Amino acid sequence: MQLSHNRIRGAASAVRDNSGWAKPYPLWEIATPLVTTTPIHWDGAYETTRPRPRNTPDPSPVAAVVTITRILLISGSTREGSTNTAALRSIAADAGSDFEAVRFDGLLGLPAFVPGEEPEPPAVEALHRQLAAADAVLFCTPEYAGMIPGSLKNLLEWTVGNADLSEKPVAYVNVAYEGRGEAAVATLRTVLGYVGAELVEAACGRITVLQSSIGPDGLVADQHVRGCLNAAARALAAHAAELAEPATSVSLDT
Repeated sequence: MQLSHNRIRGAASAVRDNSGWAKPYPLWEIATPLVTTTPIHWDGAYETTRPRPRNTPDPSPVAAVVTITRILLISGSTREGSTNTAALRSIAADAGSDFEAVRFDGLLGLPAFVPGEEPEPPAVEALHRQLAAADAVLFCTPEYAGMIPGSLKNLLEWTVGNADLSEKPVAYVNVAYEGRGEAAVATLRTVLGYVGAELVEAACGRITVLQSSIGPDGLVADQHVRGCLNAAARALAAHAAELAEPATSVSLDT
């Protein structure tokens, strides 16, 4: 079975398929319609090993220059105790040896978008730096008043001038109950199209996270749900890694 990804270039543009990407992990299979989302299924196994630091030599005689794929996790919720934020916090906690996940926590600190503002506010410059350092971005957002929250839309507007998301692999996870959150997904897809992001369909889908499943540590306690979240992140990381240049092997023999 082959998976595909789509690059969306605008709200009115047609979605183009670029088939041929081999499935990297037999963890789950998904086909996401344009607006609705599909449940993500997990086979019951995921890694919890912390990633090796970037460019750390392998102890073997021949070492590869290791570059760990970095995913920036962005929650569209500003509410304490949000299931969206808990989902991303769990992904960061469970990041495996093949990727690292960093949460963006500056949503509340971003000022209202002002086109062409110079110099840009420090909070916006920090956003640019984190996006530039990321190989991919994973969003998780609630739906407010029939669309994504204004705070998340404001963040995305700040990325336009710097083309922070242009051709960068992105994905989303919808943690709402079945039948909810579709308007937020549709809006997010539209905005990601306008900013030129590359939407990786194989990493997008619905993984319902119940408020009752959030533990006192702020993490998702349900291990099945945790596995599904990890599978989505790994699929995005694997795609981003395929786009990166191959690592160069360095012989340590003298």
